[in-house]
Amino acid sequence: MSGGDRARGVAEGTHRRVVALSGRMTPASAVFPLPGPVDLSTTVGRLRHGRGDATIRSGPDGVWMTRRSAAGPATLHLRVDQTASALHVQAWGPGADEALDAAPGIAGLLDEPEALVPRHELVRELSRRFAGVRLPRTGLMLQALIPAVTEQKVTAGEAHRAYEGLIRRLGEPAPGPGVEMGLRLAPPGAVLAGLPYFEMHTMGLERRRAELIRRIGGAASRIESLAALSSGDAFERLQTIPGVGPWTAAETIRAAFGDPDMVSLADAHIPHVVCWALAGEPRGDDARMLELLEPYRGQRGRVVGLLEVAGIRPPRYGPRFTPGRIERL
Repeated sequence: MSGGDRARGVAEGTHRRVVALSGRMTPASAVFPLPGPVDLSTTVGRLRHGRGDATIRSGPDGVWMTRRSAAGPATLHLRVDQTASALHVQAWGPGADEALDAAPGIAGLLDEPEALVPRHELVRELSRRFAGVRLPRTGLMLQALIPAVTEQKVTAGEAHRAYEGLIRRLGEPAPGPGVEMGLRLAPPGAVLAGLPYFEMHTMGLERRRAELIRRIGGAASRIESLAALSSGDAFERLQTIPGVGPWTAAETIRAAFGDPDMVSLADAHIPHVVCWALAGEPRGDDARMLELLEPYRGQRGRVVGLLEVAGIRPPRYGPRFTPGRIERL
C-alpha cells in the first residue's frame, strides 16, 4: 500500500467518529483500519521516557497517554483489536478532536515498515520478528524536545529522573479518566520559561540544561510551528537554538515526525550497537556506523530502532559507571 493509499485508508476510519462537546466527560471516539500488524505497546513505548513517565501508561487495556496541543490538553486511549484489524481510540478534554486526528500517527498506522529492504540476515530476521513494531509520530515538537534535553550528556537513569521531576512538579492532572490513573500533562512552555533555573536543580538538572529548557519554553510557539515543515528542515531549524545540537534535534524529529532515516549522532552507545550487530565489531564511531548503515539510506533510523528493540548490546569492557545525583549537590 502506498503512502497516499494508507492515508486515505486511515481517513476512512474517521466516519465512525463520535465527537464530544468540549469540557464534557463523554469521550470523543474513532475507529481506524490497521494497515498491517501493529504492536501498539512497543510502538508507542518508544515515546516513553522511563517507567515513571506519568504522561504515558501501557497495560492489558491498551495505551493511555496525554498530549498538549494548540487545541488544548487531552487524554488519549488507544486499543488495537487484532481480530477486527482496527485501532479503537477515545479522547477526553478540550484537545480531544486534535488527539483523535493524531492517533493514527501515534500508533504507527502512517508508517511504512515495508520500505525497508534488508541487506543483512540479522536485519531480515528482526524485520520478521518485530513486524508489528512501527515508528510513531506525535506531531508535537515541545513534548519531544524537552525530554531530549533532559537526556543530554547524562545516563538514562539521570535523564528519566529529571524528566519525571519536571512532569511531577510542573505538570497538571490529565483530563477525563486520566486524572484517576495518575496521568499528567507535560508543562506548557510558559511554565517552563517562567521557572528560575535553580528551581530545576532539585529535579536533577544543572544550570546548563535548566537554562536551555527555560529558553525553549519561551520560544514554544515558534518551535511548535516547525511541525509544519519537512523533517529535514525542522531538523536544521532546531539546531539554530543555542544548546540544541544534532543529537537532540534527531531525538526530537524521530518522535515528532517518525522519520525512518533519522539517526542520532554523537550517541554514547548507538555506534557500538550498530557496529557489533552489522559487522561484529565491539566498538565503533559515527563514521563507521554511517558507513555500515549506508545501504539502508532512507531507512537508517528504522534499522537502528530494530537493533534497540531486539536488545542487542556489544560486549562491555571495564567497570560500569555510577553517576552522582545533581539534586544532592
